[in-house]
Amino acid sequence: MGMLSDFTKGIWKENPVLVLLLGTCPTLALTNSAVNGFGMGIATTFVLAGSNLVISLISPIVPKKIRIPVYIVVIATFVTVIELLMKAYAPPTLYAALGIFIPLIVVNCIVLGRAEAFASKNGPVRSILDGVGMGLGFTLTLTMLGVIREFLSTGSVFEVKVITAWTTDFLLPSAAPGAFIIVGTILALKNYFNRRKAIKEGRLYVPPAGMDCRHCRICLPHPDDEE
Repeated sequence: MGMLSDFTKGIWKENPVLVLLLGTCPTLALTNSAVNGFGMGIATTFVLAGSNLVISLISPIVPKKIRIPVYIVVIATFVTVIELLMKAYAPPTLYAALGIFIPLIVVNCIVLGRAEAFASKNGPVRSILDGVGMGLGFTLTLTMLGVIREFLSTGSVFEVKVITAWTTDFLLPSAAPGAFIIVGTILALKNYFNRRKAIKEGRLYVPPAGMDCRHCRICLPHPDDEE
């Protein structure tokens, strides 16, 4: 797989939200507005790129038995950096809206999963491209969901009133049940068009293996642990 594929796969083919179904908690909680979704996506992208770079450099010297705690320390360092930067420079309303979800990037399965499944097995350049690509896919998805939910709820996009006559908010899209409905609808449409494309090409549609439980293996003992 080339470097271009390392970068682009996270945007569509292996999108962390729409294909791998990872990072669902911040996806549902923070996409009630486009600004919140975009802010969370950028923060996660920074952590992904930075942690992937460092982990790819240190993985050859990290004992396999303690690799996960070491990865978490690296990720937590970058999360602390982005949290302090946002606290200093981001709009106070955005920082307040993201709240506890910024520190929770440490345990975001996208970040830890890419560290274990890709960065620890590849060089720094490919690891950075993988992190930025996955982060960009995550950011675009969260922003898209934020635009849809914000518009359906208040008639606004990025806090700009598109329909000025809209005076009464529609609460369902901004609530958790509405988020589930919208995400489920997008996933259904995506799978429908993927299957139609596969049928037209005369092949069987098989979702990408990507980074799921069969490939991440974080929860399984490492072969070196048995020594």
